[in-house]
Amino acid sequence: MIKTGLVFGKFLPLHKGHLALIDFALGQCEKVIVSMSFTPQDPISPDIRFAWLQQIFGENPRVELALEPDDFHNPALPLFEATALWAVFIKKRFPNIKAFFCSENYGQPLAQHLGIPCVLFDINREKFPISATQIRQKPFKYWAFIPTVVRPFFVKKVCLFGPESVGKSTLSRQLATFYDTQFVHEVARDVVTSNDFDINDIIKIGHAQQQAIHHKTLIANKLLFCDTDLITTQIYSEYYLQQIPPVLYDLEKACNFDQYFLLNIDVPWVADGLRDLGHKRQEMYQIFKQALLNRNINFIDVSGDWQTRQNIVKATVDTWFS
Repeated sequence: MIKTGLVFGKFLPLHKGHLALIDFALGQCEKVIVSMSFTPQDPISPDIRFAWLQQIFGENPRVELALEPDDFHNPALPLFEATALWAVFIKKRFPNIKAFFCSENYGQPLAQHLGIPCVLFDINREKFPISATQIRQKPFKYWAFIPTVVRPFFVKKVCLFGPESVGKSTLSRQLATFYDTQFVHEVARDVVTSNDFDINDIIKIGHAQQQAIHHKTLIANKLLFCDTDLITTQIYSEYYLQQIPPVLYDLEKACNFDQYFLLNIDVPWVADGLRDLGHKRQEMYQIFKQALLNRNINFIDVSGDWQTRQNIVKATVDTWFS
């Protein structure tokens, strides 16, 4: 049994091949150091990536997690010379390791520089035919290789946006059923029963909406359909109360949608307990549209009958699976 082994990488993202490599090392070591390196240019925040490792291995007493800036790699150098620089870093930072584990072709030259064994795992990618680059480029295609704790990062969030009675709720439910995933309803309807509300109600709605989006993202299957967002809460706060509490802007920044669909008003208006702006549909539609334009948010116009609306959304969503 090896006393201390090392597994290192960028984990961009962490995938099941990485987990298998770490488990492989644990099967041969008393202790395994898992070192994650990062640069400011990485496409996924190091805080997010390291949190994934902590969620999976943080309670394992045989795993030590390390977060290290990658200031030792020179991509302009040939592999043998580049790994010599890696070896200098590893000897200084992890002087007590007795072996390292990897699934890459840099293993042998790095072992030569370090003077310790490299234990290779699935070097031909037969058990786990995947790379982090492939996942970043086409996460839905390689969904099965993404660990549960990592999947929420790649869930694509769709906002069905627009004024009252344009079919947002119905469409979000239909699409969630079609794609076997989750949707987020307008939580304002859980908080207020009329349009006689105050600023505290608006703040409560904003927090509840953000929490609902966060919760459903954790359990969504690739896609999450939302029939409202924090911009919508701001619009109604401005309309009914003539003010927008600053916290709504903070909550808006905390949730980015991958695609907005702006639903037009060319469908019948249907009254219910909260809708009272049927006489101002065109005005409200322009307010919603302008809110997206002011933020330079890309959106797709959705008009036509109910089936046409569903088909427009599906046409975009389906491209994410190709």
